[in-house]
Amino acid sequence: MAGLVDGIRQFGDDTWIRAEDPSAVGAVRRLATGLALASGFGDDRTGQVAVAATEAVSNLVKHAEQGMALVRLCPGVPDVVELITLDRGPGMPDVARALRDGYSTSGTLGIGLGAIARIASRYDVHSLPGKGTVLAVQFGKAELDALPPASGLVRPIGEESVSGDSYAIVTDGPVTTVLVCDGLGHGPAAAQASREAVALFLRSPGDEPREILARVHRGLNSTRGGAVAVARVTPAAVSYAGLGNVSGWISRADGRQGMISVPGIAGHQGGTLRQYEYELGEHASVVLHSDGLTERWSAGAVPGLFTRSPAVIAAGLLREAGSRRDDACVVIVRPRP
Repeated sequence: MAGLVDGIRQFGDDTWIRAEDPSAVGAVRRLATGLALASGFGDDRTGQVAVAATEAVSNLVKHAEQGMALVRLCPGVPDVVELITLDRGPGMPDVARALRDGYSTSGTLGIGLGAIARIASRYDVHSLPGKGTVLAVQFGKAELDALPPASGLVRPIGEESVSGDSYAIVTDGPVTTVLVCDGLGHGPAAAQASREAVALFLRSPGDEPREILARVHRGLNSTRGGAVAVARVTPAAVSYAGLGNVSGWISRADGRQGMISVPGIAGHQGGTLRQYEYELGEHASVVLHSDGLTERWSAGAVPGLFTRSPAVIAAGLLREAGSRRDDACVVIVRPRP
């Protein structure tokens, strides 16, 4: 992970664990406690993180379908451990009730949710009966500041340990700039291309998106290349430049609007690079994703998802639209006022 600017600078390899067997509970707990200790958590706080991780993943193993769990250092927030879980069904009809002490209903994921919420420094959850649940929990040594305006997730194809997709996010006050790169193909060579794109982006993230894209296009000529998109998000508008099949969207209450990328492969072929400007409107979210997510997702198909935090939105879209037959990357930006 790169160093911080005013909030976030990152790219990441996210290691997902399938929560389909009791052994997943111990695996996630060990990852969570290891990151907590490495972040300087005391024994008591580390123990609390272990309890929360055990509760969350045990719920998935016992009650969920296609449960997945991720533990990582929280993007852009120093010394904070983040746990994300997602599943398909059974969901919870009443999340507020599930957070109450003593709530327990066999066959649902409500068991233990209140305990997790009490331990967490910050948490967010979205759940729909029959659709599934997404949970994002952050653990810090002290009280956390305001929620970061953006978050991203990466998941490699099949059982691969490395993804050919990467992303980076930089915040500077109310402005958030994002890069997503889908390295051509899969495996280490694709990962090398996408990570080089991130490094080129981070050399001067304050440039205009088209200038950043041009720098990445030139710089990837010694790699296999990839599809790249750059978005700069302010409270009122988005500046966007893309080359290849990374998808950019503005999601609003009344639907979504696609942003334009030009055809080509960064590092190898492409016509005139262009930058486009889009108005955001109130309560809009910006979505960038690789073609490891189908474009057929719809905010209306998961009511309430886009009112949640960027991490929960990203996980929800990964569940709804992600393919196990390709590397997948999704980044969500909720503009700061």
